[in-house]
Order: sequence, then C-alpha cells, then structure tokens
Amino acid sequence: MHEELYRVTGIDFTKIPGLDILTVQTIISEVGINYNKWRSEKHFTSWLGLSPANKITGEKVFSTRTRKVINRAANAFRMAAHCVSRSNSGIGAYCRRLKKRLGAPKAITATARKIACIFYSMLKYGQEYVERGIDYYETRYKEKVVKNLIKKAQEFGYILVQQE
Repeated sequence: MHEELYRVTGIDFTKIPGLDILTVQTIISEVGINYNKWRSEKHFTSWLGLSPANKITGEKVFSTRTRKVINRAANAFRMAAHCVSRSNSGIGAYCRRLKKRLGAPKAITATARKIACIFYSMLKYGQEYVERGIDYYETRYKEKVVKNLIKKAQEFGYILVQQE
C-alpha cells in the first residue's frame, strides 16, 4: 500500500508526524493529487474548514471561528493532529503549547491546519518533509519569546541585560 501511494503521488506523506498510510489514503481520496484547484495553502485550508473565518466590521474583529464544513479530509487531519499531540516532535510541542493557552479543541484544529499546510506544500512542490525535532522547535520558540521581551522592554524605555 505504501509503495502504491508513493507511485501515485511521488511523495512519501507518511513522514509527516501523525499521518499514517490509511490517513494519507483518506486524504488523497478526498483531495486528489491535483493541487491546482487551490491557489495557495490558505485557500486549501479554508476549503477544508480548518482556517478561521473572522467576522470583521469597521476594521475590528468581532468573532473568529472555523466554518462548519463536513469534510472527510479535514477530519483525517484532525485525527492526525490528535495523534501527534502526545508525540515528541516539533508539531507535538506546538500542539501542547496551544492546548495550554487555547484549550484542546482549538489546539487540535490549529495543529490540523499546520499539518494540512505541510501536506499541501509537499503536494505542490514535491519536497520531502524533514522533522527537525522538539529541540529545534523549543530553541526557536525561546528565541522568539526573548526577542519579543526585548522589544517590549525597549518600547517602555528599559534595557534588558542577560544574566550570566
């Protein structure tokens, strides 16, 4: 089965954390291998119903929710996100960090969107997925947090000095 999916698509989608052969088979049977239906990964995730639909009026966002869409591929991505939430991968760490802040359902949907974006990029550009691991994700996240703290301190006129 794995060889047949690789023969049809030319890409090994099972390298994405959370996606196994049956999940990839479900997604490809629903989505197909023609990526020209969607202009970008944003259009793809919107079609799946995984991207937020913001209600904006007067340049103010009143509510943000995902659209109610019945899509088997979106459910497959959500199942993959649920599976990856306990794994030791960068996407798993991303999901756990969002669970603390947003709660489990929103974190699962956001992680499913991230996996769908990776799937679309692999389908469109034919690149293999490279898992960099949880350590790479954690160091990048800490660097981003420190950078934002320094920026906030400078806005208030303070200078942060790293303790040695």
